Amino acid sequence: MNPPSLPVTRRRLVTAAALGMLAPGAVVRRAGAAETTIRWLHLETNPLVLKIWNQAAAEFEKSHPGVQIKLQFLENEAFKAKLPTLLQSPDAPSMFYSWGGGVMRAQADTGALRPIGAQMDAAWKKRLNPAALEAFTYQNKIWGAPHQLAVVDLCYNKAMFQKAGVAGDQIKTWDDFLGAVKKLKAAGLTPIAVGGGDKWPIMHYWSYLAVRTGGKQALQDALAGKGRGFASEPFVEAGRLLKQLADLHPFQDGFLGATFPTELGFFGDGRAAIILCFSGTYQRQAHAAADGKGLAEDNIGMIRFPMVPGGKGLPTDTMGGINAWLVSRNAPPQTVDFLNLLTDVKYQSAVAATGVYLPAVPAANDAITDPLLQQAGEELAHSTYHQNYYDQDLGPDVGRVVNDATTALVAGTATPEQVVKQIQDAWDLNH
Repeated sequence: MNPPSLPVTRRRLVTAAALGMLAPGAVVRRAGAAETTIRWLHLETNPLVLKIWNQAAAEFEKSHPGVQIKLQFLENEAFKAKLPTLLQSPDAPSMFYSWGGGVMRAQADTGALRPIGAQMDAAWKKRLNPAALEAFTYQNKIWGAPHQLAVVDLCYNKAMFQKAGVAGDQIKTWDDFLGAVKKLKAAGLTPIAVGGGDKWPIMHYWSYLAVRTGGKQALQDALAGKGRGFASEPFVEAGRLLKQLADLHPFQDGFLGATFPTELGFFGDGRAAIILCFSGTYQRQAHAAADGKGLAEDNIGMIRFPMVPGGKGLPTDTMGGINAWLVSRNAPPQTVDFLNLLTDVKYQSAVAATGVYLPAVPAANDAITDPLLQQAGEELAHSTYHQNYYDQDLGPDVGRVVNDATTALVAGTATPEQVVKQIQDAWDLNH
C-alpha cells in the first residue's frame, strides 16, 4: 500500500496548511455556493501532491459551473475504521481511496458502489495500466479509476550498513537478511523500524514470506479451499521464518505501540537501519523525520524482499498495491468526469515527478526522476506475479485477522500454527 507519510500531529498541520482544512468535511476547498458537490475522501498528506490535486479540482470547477469539489482528509487507520459507516450515511463521499481486493468486492456486493466502466471511453481505458484496470474489475464491471501502483521492498540506511559491515547488495536470501540483522545488532544499532501498533506493517513481512515460500499457487489453492487452505505448509513456513526474525529482537523499543508514521520518522531520523518500504518512501521518510529533511537520498539503498531457498516463489514475484478512486452509489454523475481528468497524463505526470508513487498511466513514467522510484518501477515492469496486500485482498473480516494474528506472532503470543489456524477459521466463517 502507499500509506500516509507523516506523524499524526505533523500530518494534520501539513494538511491544514495545504488545504485550509481542520477536520474531514468541515471546510470546503473553495468558498462559494454550488449546485453539485463532489466529496473527495483521501488520506494523502504530501503537500506537493495536494497542490496538484487542487489544481485539477480548480480546472474541473472552471469547466463545470455549479460543481464544487470538497477535499476531505482522514488518517489511514481512521479511514479504514470509519469508511464502512460513512458509505451508509447521507454524508457518504462521492469518491474515495481504495486498495481494491476483497474490501472493494465487499463494498460492491453491499451496493455501496457505482460501477464506472460504462462512462469510461476507449481512450481513457487505453491510457491506464492494464493490470491496474483489471484489479478494479469485478463481475465484468469496472469499479475504480486506477491512479497509483506500489511494490514492497526493503530500504536501508547506507551509513548504518557500512558501520556494521553489511553489504546491502549481497542480501539475496532470508538467511542473508537475518545475518545482516545480527551484524547490525552487534554494532549497537537498531536493525529495523516497524509500526506494530498499526499491525499491517508486520503483516507484510509474513505475507511476502508466504509469496516466497508458496508462490502464486499457494494462495490460489487456499482461496479455492484445496488441501488445508491457509493452514498449509507454505503459510506455516512463512510464520516460522518470521519468528526467526522476531527471536532476534530486531525492532525498536516500543514497536508494538508504534504507528506507521512513527516508523517512518524513526527511519528518517537515522535511528533504525531498515524499513519495509513502499514506492515513494524517500519522500515520506523525509517529511516524517524530526527535522523535516530525513535521510539524504544518496544515503538510502533499496533491495528486493529476500528469497527463500526451496520456496516455490519466483524472483520476479512481487507484492504491493494497485490503488484507485472508487465512486459511491449516490455520487453526482460529474464525479466520473472528474476522475477522467484526474487520471489524465498531465496530472499523472505531475504527481509522478514528485517521487511519491508510481503512476497508473504508463505514459507518465517518463516524469519519474527519483532513482528509488525508478528502481521500483523497473522491478514492477518485470513482475510475473504481483500480489495485492493480503489484508485488502482477503476482504475486511479475514484481513483483520491476518493483521492481528501475524502481529501476535511477532509479539510472542501466537505460534506459526496458531496464526494459520486463525486465518483459516476466519476464511471458513466468511465464505
